[in-house]
Amino acid sequence: MTDHVWTYSTDSGHLAGTDLTGWRVEASDGHIGKVDKHSDEVDDAYLVVDTGVWIFGKEVLIPASAVTRIDLVEHIIHLGLTKEQVKAAPEFVSDKHLADLQYREEVSRHYRSGGPFPGGTGAL
Repeated sequence: MTDHVWTYSTDSGHLAGTDLTGWRVEASDGHIGKVDKHSDEVDDAYLVVDTGVWIFGKEVLIPASAVTRIDLVEHIIHLGLTKEQVKAAPEFVSDKHLADLQYREEVSRHYRSGGPFPGGTGAL
């Protein structure tokens, strides 16, 4: 992929090889869940966030570029997304979507429409 949506920003504090599983995830307006799975592969980095009961146990795929800061001491990942942006994201189903490039493009379009990505309308 050549899409920078799937890459951590250099100022996020991400350290390749750090296991983020179980870490707390905070949207710009509050807690949204915990990391269920993640990847830090070059040009294919993402978080799968379990939103728990907040939005009825839905898992969502969040591109790495949404990460604004990683607190390595408190084990908290901060996103440049609102709760509403995460809630409105396409649902993630691991065995169906992990390798589905069309789904990845749908996720990219969703976050670009209001997210902190190049061409998006969100602010960072």
